Amino acid sequence: MTEKSAQATDEKLRIDKWLFAARFYKTRSQAADAVERGQVQINGMRVKPSRILNVDDMLDIRIGPYHHRVKVLALSNQRRSATEARLLYQETEESRQAREMLAGELKSQPTPPRYAGKGRPTKRVRRDLERFVDGK
Repeated sequence: MTEKSAQATDEKLRIDKWLFAARFYKTRSQAADAVERGQVQINGMRVKPSRILNVDDMLDIRIGPYHHRVKVLALSNQRRSATEARLLYQETEESRQAREMLAGELKSQPTPPRYAGKGRPTKRVRRDLERFVDGK
């Protein structure tokens, strides 16, 4: 980690800022919404987005069908590269294995059929549809 990241460990840091910096969510507001909805817990307890995070806290993070259980190793409020973000936490082995198994199951499931239309109809398709509906 860089010198600035090392300085951030002495500061107090909100859970939503850390989740954003650790790249669990694309925006801080998404992270705050997830915490508010109870999808993120600290040491098994539901918390508010303004909760101060400490090193060695255990986080349970649910993102879609996936469940992450991570231990906080460092604090940083700056969003950096994914390789640096991985240094902020350590995922438990059970959590990693369960996520990989779930990913494999989801990939093996057949995809639902999609609507044949590709969004908004073209001018030609719209005119054909109008002619069909009007009976001309």
